[in-house]
Amino acid sequence: MTDYKLYIAESMLRVFAGILFFFQGYDKIFKIKMSGVIDTFTRDAERRHISRPLVSFVAYYTSIVEFLGGIFLIFGILTNYTLCALGIDLILVCFAFSLVEPMWDLKHVFPRFMLVILLLLLPLENDKLSLDYLIKLKLK
Repeated sequence: MTDYKLYIAESMLRVFAGILFFFQGYDKIFKIKMSGVIDTFTRDAERRHISRPLVSFVAYYTSIVEFLGGIFLIFGILTNYTLCALGIDLILVCFAFSLVEPMWDLKHVFPRFMLVILLLLLPLENDKLSLDYLIKLKLK
């Protein structure tokens, strides 16, 4: 495979994942609002003796990381750190959904998790269509 196809493929995966996370975070922050996200999980969490402040912390973390992480992925800024933060986000989301319903539908979370893992496994130097790469070139 020619190099440019590899660069384009990795960039497309990164931007695609970024768009998914951006709109997920955007919906939680600006459409549903944080109070709605927190209220959705509080009732089930309290039945399992998980405090509202912990639910609030996780809701804020996941929403902000998804929103900002999406933007960072779209532009290719701090990509590896962003992917690690999004991986932690997805693990927290998995835990939260499992509290609500142990046999929940994975159709939205699992593909995003696989995208994050795939992007973490791909060599960052292949992503030449990112701000990370441009900054690295400028520093040389």
